[in-house]
Amino acid sequence: MKTPPVIQPIHAPHPPLTAYYADENARRGYVGKLFDNTAADYDRIDRLLALGSGPWYRNQALQRAGLIAGMRVVDVGIGTGLVAREAVKLVGDPALVIGVDPSVGMMAEAHLPGVQLVEGRAEAIPFPDASFDFLSMGYALRHIGDLSAAFSEFHRVLKPGGRLCLLEITKPERAWSQALLKGYMRGVVPVLARLIGCSAESAKLWRYYWDTIEACVPPSGVIDTLTEAGFSGAKRHIETGALSILAEYQAVKPG
Repeated sequence: MKTPPVIQPIHAPHPPLTAYYADENARRGYVGKLFDNTAADYDRIDRLLALGSGPWYRNQALQRAGLIAGMRVVDVGIGTGLVAREAVKLVGDPALVIGVDPSVGMMAEAHLPGVQLVEGRAEAIPFPDASFDFLSMGYALRHIGDLSAAFSEFHRVLKPGGRLCLLEITKPERAWSQALLKGYMRGVVPVLARLIGCSAESAKLWRYYWDTIEACVPPSGVIDTLTEAGFSGAKRHIETGALSILAEYQAVKPG
C-alpha cells in the first residue's frame, strides 16, 4: 500500500524581509504601524492599483465560495472594509457581518454602518467556537504571523459546513509578467501615490506589498496548510487573464 504524502503545514507566509524590519519578532510591530499610518490613503491607492480586484471581482469571489443571504460572516483583516462591503450586499444585513483586524487605524476608515468591528488577530479570533457560517479574508494572508495557527482558528470559529474564502494576489508564473507587475507595484504605484497627495509611508506600503507577494509561500503550501487544519475540499481558483494574479482559496469545514 502506498504511503500517503506527509502534509507539512506552513507557519510564516514568507521569510523575514530584512530591508524593512530586523527579524520575524519585529515583523508584527512593523506591519501594524505601517497599516495604521497609511490607513487614510489606503482606499485611494487601492483604486489606483486596481488590477481588476475592484468591488465586482470581490463580490463574484464571495459568491463563488458560497456566500448567500442570511449567512453570518466574519471578515478577518477587514482593513477599510473593501471585502466586507460586498459581503453585506450578499447577506442582506450589516448586522450579520463582523470585522476583525489588528489595525485600529485601518478599521477607523471602514465606514460600514451596522457592521461590528473588533480588534483582533487571525491567530486569535475573539469569538467562541462555531460562531460563523462564512469566513472571508482579503489580501491579508501575507501579513499573518503563523498561517497554521490562523487556519486552525478559522476552522474553530466556523460552524460545521461553514465556508472559507481567502482572496490573494499571486505572483505570476511567467517571468515577463512578474517583471511587469513588480515594476508597476514597486515603481509606478508609489510615484502615482505621491502625485495624488498620499504620504511617503503610503508609497512605501505598496513596495512592501509587492515584496511580500514575491516572497510568499507557493499556493500548494497554503492548500496543504488548510487541509492540515481540518478543512475539506481546499482549492485555489485563479482568474484567467494576461497576468493571472487574482486568486481565491476556498475550503469547507466538514459538517
